[in-house]
Amino acid sequence: MTFDWANIVGLIGSTLFLAAFAYANAAPKMDKVLFNAANLVGAALLLASLSVHFNLAVVVLELCWGVIALIGLVQAIRARKASRP
Repeated sequence: MTFDWANIVGLIGSTLFLAAFAYANAAPKMDKVLFNAANLVGAALLLASLSVHFNLAVVVLELCWGVIALIGLVQAIRARKASRP
């Protein structure tokens, strides 16, 4: 394994996933915008890494993860705007 930019970017994406997961389990009240944004950026970073070190199964996983995070982010932003006076 080489320690190149793709691996560094992938590790940052993985760290974002883990941080979001830890946050979701530790926060008394979760901010869905923050949670979904971290997951979306993490998925994008991992997809960038996978463009160099391709793995089909992980690409499919990250695409699905990113789509779910994007939908959740849009819903969270809409809910936040709707709750403002």
